[in-house]
Amino acid sequence: MNNKLYVGNLSFKMDEQTLTNLFSEVGNVQSTKIIMDRESGRSKGFAFIEMSTEAEANEAIQKLNGSEQLQRAMTVTVAKPMEPKTNRGGGFGGGGSRGGGRY
Repeated sequence: MNNKLYVGNLSFKMDEQTLTNLFSEVGNVQSTKIIMDRESGRSKGFAFIEMSTEAEANEAIQKLNGSEQLQRAMTVTVAKPMEPKTNRGGGFGGGGSRGGGRY
């Protein structure tokens, strides 16, 4: 059952309560999470909403995708599962070489 939604192109003025109220007009909202930038504390312009049922999630997509909220046309789609984080080898922990070490 896929009842988790991705909501993109949000106005930076949108708050979680307003977003919850909007989606509550379509069905029962289990959770709302606007993703915030860690450094600035400002919205990144997207959120995740979990509806009670897959049918409610589908209805929310039908009714709210493309709708204008605070002068921005929202994108509402089924959320994709989060991919596992991979170690990108960052940092300065010695050992590795770049390009084989020949100059």
